[in-house]
Amino acid sequence: MILTKAEGVPAMPDGNEPKPPPAGRNLLFLREEELRLAQDLLFFGYRDFTAGADAILADLGDMGRAHHRVLHFVGRRPGITVGELLAILAITKQSLGRVLTPLVAGGYVTQTPGRTDRRQRLLHLTETGASLERRLFEKQRETVMRAYREAGPVAVEGFRKVMRGLMGAEARAQFDRLAGGEHSPA
Repeated sequence: MILTKAEGVPAMPDGNEPKPPPAGRNLLFLREEELRLAQDLLFFGYRDFTAGADAILADLGDMGRAHHRVLHFVGRRPGITVGELLAILAITKQSLGRVLTPLVAGGYVTQTPGRTDRRQRLLHLTETGASLERRLFEKQRETVMRAYREAGPVAVEGFRKVMRGLMGAEARAQFDRLAGGEHSPA
């Protein structure tokens, strides 16, 4: 029997199209222990993914992961409205205010009125904010790049599918809008 390196499943004798695993075997990953293992992996992976950025933010004083999320999404979408940011973060205006106010006061983010609707507040990173966001990204990029290199392209594609699968419909739609549809399934 020939196994494809990427999937570890039986392939046709000519090595082409992989055959699916036999019926009972393909559901072993749905056992409770496997699902608990997935939770453990998510918890530990998130802990170490955020550790480097957390250390940078801790050195700056009263900033944490909520500030990082705002910097990230404002950096990804310059001119994002407060309403759009609220929808992405799925938090209340009050919660966003507690995070956004010190970012504005600290010179990391600016707010300008909307072009057509003056009630809108458009958010942009300042030069200082962009520099911090870049430092945070580069720290986390190292972690992701290492993991992607170790796992390989097939595993990375599987990871993306699993992460999309964890998202609800609204989160998927927001992700697709943020990514410009470039990561939507074919």
